[in-house]
Amino acid sequence: MLNYLKKIISLDNPFRVIYHLIRAVIANFVYWFPSRNMTIIWVTWTNWKTTTTNIIARWLKSSWKKVFMFSTVNYFIGDNEYRNDTKMTSPDPFLLQSLLKKAKNEWCSIAVIETSSHALFFNRVWWIEYDIAVLTNISQDHLDLHRNMDNYVKTKLKLFKNLISNARKPNVKKTAIINIDSEYKELFLAETYDNLITFWFDFTSNLKPLNIENNINTTNFTVKIPDDTLKIETKLRWNFNIYNILWAIWVFLSLWIKPRVIEESINSIKYIPGRLEEIENEYWFKIFIDYAHTPDALENVLETIKQIEWVNRIITVFWATWDRDKQKRPIMWQIVSKLSDEVILCEDDCYTESFESIIKDVIPWIERKEWENFWIIEDRKDAIRTALLKASINDVVLIAWKWDEHVIIRNEWVFEYNDKQAVLEILKEIDDNKIVN
Repeated sequence: MLNYLKKIISLDNPFRVIYHLIRAVIANFVYWFPSRNMTIIWVTWTNWKTTTTNIIARWLKSSWKKVFMFSTVNYFIGDNEYRNDTKMTSPDPFLLQSLLKKAKNEWCSIAVIETSSHALFFNRVWWIEYDIAVLTNISQDHLDLHRNMDNYVKTKLKLFKNLISNARKPNVKKTAIINIDSEYKELFLAETYDNLITFWFDFTSNLKPLNIENNINTTNFTVKIPDDTLKIETKLRWNFNIYNILWAIWVFLSLWIKPRVIEESINSIKYIPGRLEEIENEYWFKIFIDYAHTPDALENVLETIKQIEWVNRIITVFWATWDRDKQKRPIMWQIVSKLSDEVILCEDDCYTESFESIIKDVIPWIERKEWENFWIIEDRKDAIRTALLKASINDVVLIAWKWDEHVIIRNEWVFEYNDKQAVLEILKEIDDNKIVN
């Protein structure tokens, strides 16, 4: 019955909004407003939210803070880390409030929460009184709900409009940290905050990286901050991770963390699960897994790989989730076709849409014929196996979209599946000579 109602009631129907708001209100009363008196950091927008959320929380942990964090891929309470298998960036309000309650009982004083536009639109995060809001970037996503970019931006803007009116906590100023590389930046800059911090690579930002060096294993740069200079040597490589680090530095400074502690914390993180995560192998080609699920994210990842001097070919295993924003499908497939040498089309979470219907959407935008550097292989593991068998010296295999998820949905049935585990199993098959490379 519930699935039937979901199909016939539009995503932006007012009844859905009221339903979710009521649940959020009840959840707060059931768990008695657990976020009260915690320092709350919201990280929002289209891409890089999960990486930034993880970086901030992991750094805070390494500086001996008790932290609660919830992101698209994982969450942790104090020293215990868990997988997020809900397939939601912002979970059901009862789950989120229960986790916040548990975190508060374990003396967590800071919460770092990745926030989706769905959660804001449906008021699932009602009465979580946040103190620091981070705007990572702006690009197309979730237009199945918001219908157009203006509505999408207005939904996210709510977070910044309401920041100054949230309850104040001792020694914490209401701080907005905003990426100014956006045509919508003036909307966010026009709001009122105690502290407004901007960043990008140009001279107009408050914080910018200097002396950037991209090496094989690390990215090194310096950052000028008030009364000091940070020297960063991080294993989170490439320019998009520099952005993530810049956001996190300002969060640290807003919480009065000392510069040397910031440096040590940054340099201690080796990787973020599923974010251009490399899977090592002995076959002289590179394998990366990444959650590139928007046009901007996909283009950034592929352009980053193309900039690596030694790369021969890029083989991309990709799809677009069923029952989701269909407007971005042709854009993403044009990007894949343009920036990849070989493309393998495979399954993702299919929910209620058929594999055949999405192929009809995609094929017109792929400017190549099947079997000419383009293959359609429905089973995702078989698609990855084909990519690894085709790879040779100095090639890069990019496995996009599912990242660190541990389930796959087929016609609303949930099955255990993980891209990284699939890759490791296939590599072992090759090592054991069960399949020929």
